[in-house]
Amino acid sequence: MQHRIIVLGAGYTGASAAGRLARRLRREDVAITLVNTEPDFVERVRLHQLASGQDLAPRPLRKMFEGTGVTLRIARVTGLDADRRTVTVRDPDGTGEAEELTYDTLVHALGSAWDGRGVPGAAEHAHEVASRAGALRLRERLAGLAAGAPVVVVGGGLTGLEAATEIAEARPDLDVALVARGGLGEPLSPKGRRHLRKVFDGLGVTVHEHTAVTAVEAGRVTTGDGTPIPAEVTVWTAGFAVHPLTRDTTLEVSGTGQVVVDATMRSLSHPQVYAIGDAALAAGPGGKPLRMSCATGIPSAWQAADAIAARLTGTKLPNVPLRYFNQCVSLGRRQGLIQYVTADDRAVRAALTGRTAALYKEVVCKGAAWGVAHPTLGLPVRRRPVLPAPAGTDPAAGAGAAARTEPVAEAGAAAESPA
Repeated sequence: MQHRIIVLGAGYTGASAAGRLARRLRREDVAITLVNTEPDFVERVRLHQLASGQDLAPRPLRKMFEGTGVTLRIARVTGLDADRRTVTVRDPDGTGEAEELTYDTLVHALGSAWDGRGVPGAAEHAHEVASRAGALRLRERLAGLAAGAPVVVVGGGLTGLEAATEIAEARPDLDVALVARGGLGEPLSPKGRRHLRKVFDGLGVTVHEHTAVTAVEAGRVTTGDGTPIPAEVTVWTAGFAVHPLTRDTTLEVSGTGQVVVDATMRSLSHPQVYAIGDAALAAGPGGKPLRMSCATGIPSAWQAADAIAARLTGTKLPNVPLRYFNQCVSLGRRQGLIQYVTADDRAVRAALTGRTAALYKEVVCKGAAWGVAHPTLGLPVRRRPVLPAPAGTDPAAGAGAAARTEPVAEAGAAAESPA
């Protein structure tokens, strides 16, 4: 009987995990099902480009996984029973008759969505760039703005920096502003902050530093001291929340709703469940939680896929060290910033700036998308047979059932992915 593996979500993490599993396990031994709401792979790290009016090449998932042995299921996940090992799905629009899918091993990669942080009016009046649908709505709204219209981007993180500069470069006729709780580029090195300010000044982006938005209305946002800032369009990048699916399950989750996992991305409460990317609360160097980003997601997908394959085939558990190397920031199409960081994501003095940094970021983005779009290329294919689980053990553990308590062997460093 085939071992049933279900992967939830076909973003960078889920698609990477499914493709890597297909390279590691024999098709006759496993049935890998990839469940995703949309039929296309979405380059989330480029959604600010889509919102600003640029077109992105379509990447149909069926074409990407054709011939790999991975079965694609276009459906919306509406329920998860981790004790019964079932996933409930419906039609992509959430309607239709519910269907239960049963798994032996589950990979939870449903990621995150934007979060208004409870700010009044954010959900009703703000736009987001965390989903393709949201980016397309923002694109349409921006296209309809007259010259001089005020656009406010709320959030001083990497997504906010990219959104503000992309919009300002694409629409120099608009009055673009960024509102940040801290200083502009506060976590960056002095060199990184200087370059960031130079780019913002050159693009004419107004920056409201050390400012909190306490309300969003049609036509304006209100700051903590009651000051109104005109905004015909508000773009919210100030927070992200994980998919709510796990909050109603028996999985052990953190206060943020992320699945608590071990070093192999395996759930601490349910060993047949793995969580990767934004869905997981994983510890990095020094025990510091890894941030939500593609730079975390892809290495965690490799980690989980290789651990699943090792446990099922009875081979040694690998470990891709989950650490950081740099933060890649696009600042429009002609400028960029590569901030080099420590293993636990703290900025160091060195930073790459300007056109070279923009090209660097573009190479990283293309490389990440290429790796997802070619799941059986780029790495040696070493498909091993799945060994029967010892009598009386969990079939999800395979021949490596004892591996939960075995030391993890280090297998090399993870490549940096777009932040």
